[in-house]
Amino acid sequence: MPEVFRTRDVVVFVKGIAYPVSVEPAAIAAGWAGGQGFRWVNHPLDGFHCGFVDGGRGAGFALVGSTEDSDVLTAMTGQQPKYEYIVLCSGSWIMSTRTYERYTYASRQAGPLVEVDYQAGDKLKWSLRGLFTKEDEWAASSDPRAPNLQEVGYVAQAPKVGAQNVPYLGVHTFL
Repeated sequence: MPEVFRTRDVVVFVKGIAYPVSVEPAAIAAGWAGGQGFRWVNHPLDGFHCGFVDGGRGAGFALVGSTEDSDVLTAMTGQQPKYEYIVLCSGSWIMSTRTYERYTYASRQAGPLVEVDYQAGDKLKWSLRGLFTKEDEWAASSDPRAPNLQEVGYVAQAPKVGAQNVPYLGVHTFL
């Protein structure tokens, strides 16, 4: 079967729960990719409010990035950062995403870069940067919160080496 050309950070096959939530200013300023992990944060106003996850328990992931290629020159261009919201996804999703850690935590710190070897069935956590990973980055970074026991899903399909597009990671979430 020929490979599907993908221009989104997240390609959804089975949809879970999706709802709009406001985003903290640091995330608005930084921007985010579709598939980026978010966590609940306190906010002085009533309502649901999220910020980037740094490992551990997350609220879910962003369905669409703040500036995805597919939104250029459409009515969606810049709308999420302008209005300070994301479409937050939680529950059980089956998707492909290009928003995951490609290199091990240790190699990102000291080099040279070593690729993470994903295999179908690997359990996934949030990395310190809020991306899907199979590593416990709390333990790898000597974070006092280690070990990270919060699994967010598992690998449904490993990235294809030599893929026509950016290699996508097949993920089944249970956020």
